Amino acid sequence: MLLISQLDIRQIFSNFISEAETAMVATSFSNGDEEMQYLAMQTHDIRTNLATEEYLMNSGVMTPPFMLFYIEKPCIIVGRNQNTVEEINEDYCKQHGITITRRLSGGGAMYQDLGNLCFSFIVPADRQRFGDFKTLVQPIVDALHEMGATGAEVTGRNDIVIDGKKFSGNAMYTRNGKTFCHGTLMFDVDTNAVAGALKVPKDKIESKGIKSVRSRVTNLKPYLKPKFQNLDTAGFRDELIKRIYHVDDLNQAQINEYQLTAKDQQAIHQIETDRYRDWDWVFGQSPAFTVKKRKHFDAGTIDARFEVQDGKIKMAKIYGDFFGVEDVHQLEKALIGKPYDVDAITKVLQSFDLNKFFNGIPTNDVIELIAHQH
Repeated sequence: MLLISQLDIRQIFSNFISEAETAMVATSFSNGDEEMQYLAMQTHDIRTNLATEEYLMNSGVMTPPFMLFYIEKPCIIVGRNQNTVEEINEDYCKQHGITITRRLSGGGAMYQDLGNLCFSFIVPADRQRFGDFKTLVQPIVDALHEMGATGAEVTGRNDIVIDGKKFSGNAMYTRNGKTFCHGTLMFDVDTNAVAGALKVPKDKIESKGIKSVRSRVTNLKPYLKPKFQNLDTAGFRDELIKRIYHVDDLNQAQINEYQLTAKDQQAIHQIETDRYRDWDWVFGQSPAFTVKKRKHFDAGTIDARFEVQDGKIKMAKIYGDFFGVEDVHQLEKALIGKPYDVDAITKVLQSFDLNKFFNGIPTNDVIELIAHQH
């Protein structure tokens, strides 16, 4: 059975980092004479995978240190302290079937698809200084160096870059005596989708949420040696695992792969349902914010303003020099308490004859302005 000891880890990392840093990595990723387990998740649903992370973090079925690897269908994961509406292009996400959820850790919003590899390290909290991303992701960086991406380096607060371009963002949180660090590796991601899904529309939104810092990004694949150019993301993952475990054959590392039981999967499904598929967690956890939407039409100007708290409309006011036989206060009253999302607002507006409120302004244009992001 393959064992990763402190001596092995010191040897693996000594060529890349200082002696003090090497000792810290060895301490974090050693479990005495026990092997370090890992799990390569089989599902491509971000909500299931985040639920699996949370379950493994808290259940004790895997003893830290251990690693997780997973690949997702198109999705956006916002940081715990972010305003979801402020981070995403909701219309683009709906049109392209992009899943949106929120994670437990802080940091900025991330787009992922099947060309992206996610990884997580779970270590005892007393062996790891919180916020020290460099130590935790060093095994990944070392493996990438070996695969040809020799310019890969940890920089800034929590990024891994090459040629000054970001290909990995990382986040961290601590619970129940364990520190959890998870990150992304842009192996062969659709970068056009990154720009489209995370492009914040021009609504005037103000909140106390933490805004993501947009960075120049790149895919990692072109920087790898020629023999790795034809890999898909799963193959790339397997090559990383081999290098992290310092073996030539994946079967040698798979001795340490954890297999989820039926009991595990039942518990994971419950967490997924209660948290990562829950509207209140994804949108309702957003900080309070205000939105202003204004547009001039031939028949008048509409100026719509919202205050949103816990993801729901707390205040709605519609101003303008338009004409109508009905009082817009009816619309404002109907919108209060509704979720601030495209579908909910559209449903409310479609329940009224909007021409009676905004005479001469096409109904679809009114809905486009008030319900959608711009």
